[in-house]
Amino acid sequence: MNRPVIDLALAPELRLFAPADRRGAHVALATDGCSTLGHAVESFGVPLTEVGALLAGGHPVASSHVPAHGESIEVRAVARPQAVPGAPLRFLLDVHLGTLARRLRLLGVDAAYESADIGDRALAARSAAERRVLLSRDRGLLRRRELWAGAYVYSDRPEEQVRDVLGRFAPPLAPWSRCTGCNGVLREADKDSVADRLEGGTRSTYEVFAQCTACERVYWRGAHHARLEAIVAGAVAEFGGAAVPAP
Repeated sequence: MNRPVIDLALAPELRLFAPADRRGAHVALATDGCSTLGHAVESFGVPLTEVGALLAGGHPVASSHVPAHGESIEVRAVARPQAVPGAPLRFLLDVHLGTLARRLRLLGVDAAYESADIGDRALAARSAAERRVLLSRDRGLLRRRELWAGAYVYSDRPEEQVRDVLGRFAPPLAPWSRCTGCNGVLREADKDSVADRLEGGTRSTYEVFAQCTACERVYWRGAHHARLEAIVAGAVAEFGGAAVPAP
């Protein structure tokens, strides 16, 4: 018995998920005749986290639609900026995205990060429990059913990853307001209150400090400040946000 075949058209930005030899504008895709469109698209390699509108014969359909033989299916990419209803916008990053996590925190974005590999199931479960958007370059992880919300990070370069996330979700920026180490909130701190945590040279050179309310790490304008300032200035100029001076 011949299997039903649909004409599948992926948005250009989604074709990287398809098998290397099937990345054309239109692909003939055999289905089993009973599985949903969402299942067919995901089986073809595209995580549903990256899918926006689905059209059958030019008309919007749900991912639960069961495509018929000969049907023309268009799969569009998720709209940008992407709304994430149901919870305040915040993120969870997998073990491979530590630099991205620190840069998002530098910009004041709530970005939890697992520095140890706790496993896909546990990550997806934490995403659901805390209602955080899971960011990952692992396509399999983004297909976990436990996942609350997720997004594929398209680049392996941190500067491009930051632009990708900010452009996709448009989170409000509040630079210098979060601890880059633990994601806690920073507060102003006078020198006397943090003196026992400072080296002698730091105590004699700097006067303005901030401290994490969670892990108590202390911040000041040290040797790497100019590089961090450039990251912040670039993000604020392109994506908006308060130009808050560094501690």
